[in-house]
Amino acid sequence: MSDNINMTSNRPYLLKAFYQWIVDNECTPYIVVEADLPHVSVPPQTVTDGQVVLNINPTAVQSLLMDDHQVTFSARFGGVPFDVYIPIYAISAIYARENGAGTMFPPEELPEDLNAEDSDVITDKSKSEESGRSESKMSVVESDIKTSSEVNTEKSDDKSKKKKASHLSIVK
Repeated sequence: MSDNINMTSNRPYLLKAFYQWIVDNECTPYIVVEADLPHVSVPPQTVTDGQVVLNINPTAVQSLLMDDHQVTFSARFGGVPFDVYIPIYAISAIYARENGAGTMFPPEELPEDLNAEDSDVITDKSKSEESGRSESKMSVVESDIKTSSEVNTEKSDDKSKKKKASHLSIVK
């Protein structure tokens, strides 16, 4: 066997496995999304400090699809339907709301083939459907928890910089 075999990311496989494990144990799966990365389409009013925590329980979303490149589903935010699109590289954690069991994913390099052509496939309904803040089945991250010794504690004014670590919060 060769040690030089390039393998694909294990993130989509682990994400699907943790999702199934959390649901099988009758808990609520939440994902942490780096909302400021390219091609992420989530309601802008749910984003705090560049992140959003999404409830992806089967009772909270419709048409959930998790494949090797993306997570997509439809949900209502403040009563307004929204088609959510999340590239796999933008998901930084999955955990059970009830007990915090789950996993965090290390930051990944963005795919080299990201370009303007990819954005034609993704629809961002937030611009046309945004109607202000309202209660929803989603919860945003309320506080930050350091995840590595490399976490930059300064808040960056430049939202285009790549995040080095993720923030998690226990949502009750």
